[in-house]
Amino acid sequence: MKPSYVRILLITCWIGFVLTTAAMSQEVATSPAAGATDGYVAERRIPDLLRQFDNSLQALASRVSPAVVQITVTGFGPEGEKSKDGVSLVVRQRAIGSGVILDSDGYIMTNAHVVEGAQQIRVVLPSPVADSPLDIAPVGKRQLLDAKLVGEDKDTDLALLRVEGHNFPTLPLGTNRSAHPGQLVVAIGSPSGLQNSVTMGVVSSVWRQADPEKPMVYLQTDAPINPGSSGGPLVDLDGYVVGLNTFILTESGGSEGLGFAIPADAIRFVYQELRKYGHVHRTEIQAGAQEITPTLAAGLGLAQNWGVVISDVEPGGGAEEAGLEVQDVVIAVDGHPILGLPGLTAALYLHPPDEKLAVDVLRGSRRISLNISAMQRSDPMDQLADLVDPKKRIGRLGIFALDFMPQLRSVMAEVRLPSGVVVVALSPGPDSETRGFHAGDIIHALNHTPMNSVEQLRSALSQLKPGDPVVLQVERQGKLQYVAFDIE
Repeated sequence: MKPSYVRILLITCWIGFVLTTAAMSQEVATSPAAGATDGYVAERRIPDLLRQFDNSLQALASRVSPAVVQITVTGFGPEGEKSKDGVSLVVRQRAIGSGVILDSDGYIMTNAHVVEGAQQIRVVLPSPVADSPLDIAPVGKRQLLDAKLVGEDKDTDLALLRVEGHNFPTLPLGTNRSAHPGQLVVAIGSPSGLQNSVTMGVVSSVWRQADPEKPMVYLQTDAPINPGSSGGPLVDLDGYVVGLNTFILTESGGSEGLGFAIPADAIRFVYQELRKYGHVHRTEIQAGAQEITPTLAAGLGLAQNWGVVISDVEPGGGAEEAGLEVQDVVIAVDGHPILGLPGLTAALYLHPPDEKLAVDVLRGSRRISLNISAMQRSDPMDQLADLVDPKKRIGRLGIFALDFMPQLRSVMAEVRLPSGVVVVALSPGPDSETRGFHAGDIIHALNHTPMNSVEQLRSALSQLKPGDPVVLQVERQGKLQYVAFDIE
């Protein structure tokens, strides 16, 4: 902790102590029955209140810590600067983050940047708090579980993991509990790998928009957060998750009291989508919008210098058909006033995709009401699921697959090698849970042998005995990697 933080903490405690003492002294002095004995009782109440607060914090930490895990990630990436001949050395890299268990069946929420580029994800469950050095759990006895990535959403920087098991401790999301500036909160995580570190602070600001060009908003807190804390929960004094610690603003590399957490409402929405689909569906109106600035308003002659202006309307889309035009200023959606880009995004999240969107705009000085057909932006991988053929199931891998066809390029993010076997969906069963395949993966080779069809891959797998090694060369979003396991 920096000296300035110490001074602020001491000053804050001293002010609280003086105010409490003054209040109690006045109460004692004005009481008809006040006397020496009463004054002595009042003085004793001060440390009693501090002890109660201290006991409450200890109980809170003890209650929430078991549901906070450490996440270790292994992958490959370039090491430092390039050599003199311009070649980058690719090395094995490791990263550490945090996560919070939201479901007792092993569903864990963390940040997408924590697991970015991961080839192996492991979850370290917290050890019981030691009462003495003799009780410290040895490293070899830590509970280490393999985790699979259920899905991620880079727009919100959230990812959902799953570990095998049941009856894990969980924390509830505080989606119906509004956070307020000055509210006491506790951050828990693994800063610099120090598992289950507990820090305390307040909510400095709510709905902080870090980037005016992006709709994402955050809770700002001065609770110390450092590298490794990402993905850990920010909880209130009742143990509800009010946010997921995500990033800090710092010049020193460590905490300077400017931490930012994703709000619980956003966590809930993304969690439900990732758990159901593996990706996030969003409602849209086929139009672009951006935040109004005073310069933008002056240059375009807008009626107001704040809010949201329509910057693009897609030809033939629902917005164009309803009459929405470029330079319209959005003032309300479904009756909710729109003050900025975050409000518009939230309104679209909350709107049912099968109902028309009621949008009020300013066009010059005229107020116009429009009913726009909303659509749900689906992930291209959803279209792959429509291609599932029960006859193309590969049971030993737990997948449904297809031979690569040129037509599939339109629904796949990126294709580097236009050949192989395409994973279109996972089939129910333990194999699909443990192999780590994703819809859209392209299997190019099995143990050095190129694979060009489902039948060839199925035949090659049938020749393997239980316990034989399997190394698949897999293309995922244009990048090649290996998936290795022993066949069962």
